Amino acid sequence: MELRDARMLEAFQSGTPSVADDLVFPGEKSSPISVRALSENYFLPSLERANLRRFRFHDLRHTLGSLLIEAGAPLPFVRDQMGHSSIQITADKYVHLLAGRNVRFIDRRTH
Repeated sequence: MELRDARMLEAFQSGTPSVADDLVFPGEKSSPISVRALSENYFLPSLERANLRRFRFHDLRHTLGSLLIEAGAPLPFVRDQMGHSSIQITADKYVHLLAGRNVRFIDRRTH
C-alpha cells in the first residue's frame, strides 16, 4: 500500500492521472523485469534469507495448480488460473492428484 501511495503521489505530481497501467516491479527503463533478473535479484536471495532450499521460480506455478486441485477446485477453474489452452492439459498435468481428490470427496459424502 505504501508503494502504491508513493507511486500515486509521484504520478500526480508529474501530471499523470493514473498509475493503473504501471508495472509494480519494473525492470530497466520501466520495462517488465526479466524472469532471470527477478529470480537472481529477488527470489533466490529471499529463499536464502528465509533459510529455504533452492527451487525454481516456475515451481511456484505447479504449487498453485496442485493446491487448487487438492482444495477441490473444479478443473475448468484450475485451467483458467493456470492459463492452459485446454482442460486436457490441466487434467494431464494434475491427474495424479485427481484420484485422491475424488476419494476424499466420496469419503466426505458417505460420512
